[in-house]
Amino acid sequence: MFHHILIPTDGSSLSSSAVEKALTFAQEAGAQATLLTVIEPFQVFSLAPDQISSTSADYRELATAQAERILSMAEAQANSLGVPCETVSVEHDQPHEVIVGTALQRNCDLIAMASHGRRGLSALFLGSQTVKVLTSSKIPVLVYR
Repeated sequence: MFHHILIPTDGSSLSSSAVEKALTFAQEAGAQATLLTVIEPFQVFSLAPDQISSTSADYRELATAQAERILSMAEAQANSLGVPCETVSVEHDQPHEVIVGTALQRNCDLIAMASHGRRGLSALFLGSQTVKVLTSSKIPVLVYR
């Protein structure tokens, strides 16, 4: 039924659990997976921008390394289950747009994701990014709690 599943992750415990479940589902369906993480851009307000230039570079380096760790762990899980996969990391301030866009670009027929990630008070409810994906995607979305 499903042939290509997009699995976004932010590395949180709930998201990691959803990755595990989605990869098992992909294995059972005989589907391939695209594992995605979105790096949020460095954002700060300062009256002296020259003071934050090194901070921005440091943030980008750390965020990229974190994204690589998250995707590496998910890829290892996919490999252990025999699920063919690719990994994608994108920097963007609207993760839901990247999730839906990546699913369309890569011809995914399902998005499988956690009900919420690690984003503040909205994580107490169905996550804001998940809600945005649910309301903007024309591709079916499987939400794991």
